Amino acid sequence: MRAVTWQGREHVSVETVPDPILQHPTDALIKVTSTAICGSDLHLYEVLGPFMTAGDIIGHEPMGVVEEVGSEVHGVRPGDRVVVPFTISCGSCAMCGQGLPSQCETTQVTEHGSGAALLGYSKLYGQVPGGQAEYLRVPHADYGLMKVGTELPDENYLFLSDILPTAWQAVQYAGVPEHRTLTVIGLGPVGQLCARIGRHLGARVFGIDPVPERRAMAERHEIEVLDLGEDGVGEIRERTQGRGPDAVIDAVGMEAAGSVMAGVAQKIAGTLPEAVARPVMERAGVDRLAALHTAVDLVRRGGTISLSGVYGGAASPMPLLRMFDKQLQLRMGQCNVRTWTDALLPLVEDPEDPLGVADLVTHRLPLDEAAVGYDLFQRKHDGCVKVVLDPTAPSVPAMD
Repeated sequence: MRAVTWQGREHVSVETVPDPILQHPTDALIKVTSTAICGSDLHLYEVLGPFMTAGDIIGHEPMGVVEEVGSEVHGVRPGDRVVVPFTISCGSCAMCGQGLPSQCETTQVTEHGSGAALLGYSKLYGQVPGGQAEYLRVPHADYGLMKVGTELPDENYLFLSDILPTAWQAVQYAGVPEHRTLTVIGLGPVGQLCARIGRHLGARVFGIDPVPERRAMAERHEIEVLDLGEDGVGEIRERTQGRGPDAVIDAVGMEAAGSVMAGVAQKIAGTLPEAVARPVMERAGVDRLAALHTAVDLVRRGGTISLSGVYGGAASPMPLLRMFDKQLQLRMGQCNVRTWTDALLPLVEDPEDPLGVADLVTHRLPLDEAAVGYDLFQRKHDGCVKVVLDPTAPSVPAMD
């Protein structure tokens, strides 16, 4: 089969690799019909190289059709159309029972002190082959796979794999009551959905992003948009009686603009030999914290900060004095996908499209053009907000 593979820093390529096979009776095999590039994939592309191996199959936002199931899979059968959550969870352990499948005790990657294994996401999370491929093996398929209807396009359902429940969890963690105020920092795919969900749930929502096309997209969904920087922060304060918003969602994470020295540290860590780079990533502060520091500065006293952006540095400095003085609440964590999908399914199937899932994808490419998609997404060129790859599209002929 053809699959997107990691080959080095800022280098992915589509290669022919062995087809996956059932390895356990709880597995299923999926023919992938759509698979998206996530902002978290860019962390592998640029920052988390020390935990990658050349040839790793990446991607964790797929959906498709069941091809084959193991003897202990009873919830789906061949021919079913399914979404594949990016977290690999058993559904029956103590953590899954508490609504925390991202901390699944059955699939935890204890070697690295990590939570549940993830599709296509480095040694830190199990080095499980990912979903930017023609076919995918899905462990613990009975709990993980989400059966969906056959009438609507893939893009109605595809984002249930990751970014839609991630955004929903971020807003839930922000705890913003109806008619209160929420600011979303970063209007990439997750930030766009955070802002729309906040509006859907009745909050007044501000969105901050330096990219005009991203601000324009959010504005179409009744988000009050501002550019990044002190002027934007000051403007939001003015619109919230000088206090700041009740909650702020950081939807940017470790690769925020600014934080120049941390950016240099990320690049250095990404080029060190693996044996040296891993301890640096595991013990040093290599995150760009500009977005998080903006959140701390902006949120009102007694407010809440919700982190949906991924951070990777084990010792990134935090402004604890300021946070303590402002009496802030801080909530975060890997998304517990299956905890939220039952609430989200009716919304993505609603003909009114209340969360605007039809207005998110800016680029649709054949799987063979994955490298183009990664470059567009990373550089934010051509108004790129969200890229979806189609493994069923014809292969692009090689150039002589």
